[in-house]
Amino acid sequence: MPHLAVNDLRAKYGALEVLKGVSFSMEKGQVVALVGPSGSGKSTVLRTLVGLTPVSGGSVTIHGDEIRYSNAASVRRARDQMAIVFQQYNLFQNMRIIDNVTVAPTKIKKRPKAEARADAERLLAMVGLADKLNAFPDQLSGGQQQRVAIARALALHPEILLLDEVTSALDPELVNEVLDTIRRLATEGMTMILVSHEMAFVREVADKVIFMDSGAVVEEGLPEQLFDAPKTDRAREFFGKILRH
Repeated sequence: MPHLAVNDLRAKYGALEVLKGVSFSMEKGQVVALVGPSGSGKSTVLRTLVGLTPVSGGSVTIHGDEIRYSNAASVRRARDQMAIVFQQYNLFQNMRIIDNVTVAPTKIKKRPKAEARADAERLLAMVGLADKLNAFPDQLSGGQQQRVAIARALALHPEILLLDEVTSALDPELVNEVLDTIRRLATEGMTMILVSHEMAFVREVADKVIFMDSGAVVEEGLPEQLFDAPKTDRAREFFGKILRH
């Protein structure tokens, strides 16, 4: 049984169908990358999984249990199992870094403050920010703030981490420090779905690559299959263009 199974997932913005029957599955510990042109529905898949974009059809199951997106309790359980990190860091500017990471575990998950703080210190050390506990977000670079956002998501102890273009808002010289954090999570067996335009990184860390276009899955496979020998004309066109630059 797959860890996560997405079957014929559909979503609309008004009358516009933005996901047109997306299906894929993944196992525990896998890294799956969603790639494709802008507007292909990659980020919408992640937002739909955690209930931020309404589902208009299809199903999503975790460990065989279907998420009922019309049921608030079911969505809450799904959000206990999945955490998402966005392009923008969305940190609380009036809170210290340590408080940004502990606020959800203590306020929402009702974990003891001492336990949440110890976990936050561990996670911030893991992302290379052990010396920034008492700093405020505006005292950190963009790359550092994005690493705080990743630590904050991990503090919820998700089974699956969703990463939505987490380097796209960063200056080029700050990208690698965030990618290094994701590499470490991958080597430690974190189950992840990532949306990224960093193709060399996708090829390096992904166990499976899913190429999307116009709200649908066009092709999926191992990184070397899609990058070196895509089967569909649309995938050949896309990878041919990006790999020439």
